[in-house]
Amino acid sequence: MAGAVDLSGLKARAEARSSAPPASGPQQRPDGASGAPPTDGAAPVTVLDVTESSFQADVIERSMQVPVVVDLWAEWCGPCKQLSPVLEKLAGEGRGAWVLAKIDVDANPRISQAFGVQSIPTVVVVAGGQPVTSFTGAQPEPQLRQWIGQLLDALRDQMPGIAAAEARGDAAGDEPAEEPEDPRFVAAEDALDRGDYASAQQVYEQILAAEPNNAEAQAALAQVRFLARAESADPSAIARADAAPDDVDAQIAAADTEVALQQVSEAFDRLVRTVARTAGDDRDRARTHLLSLFELFGVEDERVTTARRALARALY
Repeated sequence: MAGAVDLSGLKARAEARSSAPPASGPQQRPDGASGAPPTDGAAPVTVLDVTESSFQADVIERSMQVPVVVDLWAEWCGPCKQLSPVLEKLAGEGRGAWVLAKIDVDANPRISQAFGVQSIPTVVVVAGGQPVTSFTGAQPEPQLRQWIGQLLDALRDQMPGIAAAEARGDAAGDEPAEEPEDPRFVAAEDALDRGDYASAQQVYEQILAAEPNNAEAQAALAQVRFLARAESADPSAIARADAAPDDVDAQIAAADTEVALQQVSEAFDRLVRTVARTAGDDRDRARTHLLSLFELFGVEDERVTTARRALARALY
């Protein structure tokens, strides 16, 4: 997952705390929660609403035993409302092997400043009192599930609380049943593995015909359509487009090639310039293609935000 934020300030504070003399015991909150792991028989803590006053106990103290996944959100943030429920669901399934700490950035601005948050949702993992990894933007559940599994695998040997929580869950017989994969997505992914983009595209279109708001299928369809075009991308298309600035088809082909070559901002700029100097159907084709490229990266991507502003200026 891309989008790491600058955590150097928080890391320095965590290192300063770790070098200080240890406290006499974990801090206890008025509601009984503390940084200590649950005792045998106690229900594991999986989700916490954290404030500036409880941050030390709920995040730093707890992260000495298990990873704490910090979800920085706000009520007005649409992507946050997509991401947070999925994280809460996965935290419940984790049975205390990791803890989700939800922090409202509007109500707790000093925490968001400490993490150097530039956009939300931002998710930061704290382990051993220090931030270890982060990402920004909403992510689909399968990707989050895989990410959590990789995180626990990487930290299990260093953090005994993970294995202890997993053992308590096994002993209680509450091992959650693995969520079955959607056979439609499996079929599409199998087609992608074979390089059959047309079949994969057809599957995703069928899913959206039945579920128009399926965000995972929408994102996958945009990716497949681009992959089909990128497979035949020709690097010489950029030179041809530069030599024929009024050829809209050439500009579109060059933009696809630039995205395939990771020259994303250059591709966006090219199509914005095309929109600015064309009219009618040509302008609409360039604009529509640019919007389809935006879908590959998401609304939180800074390159998309910059290009959207430039597109608005070109249009109005």
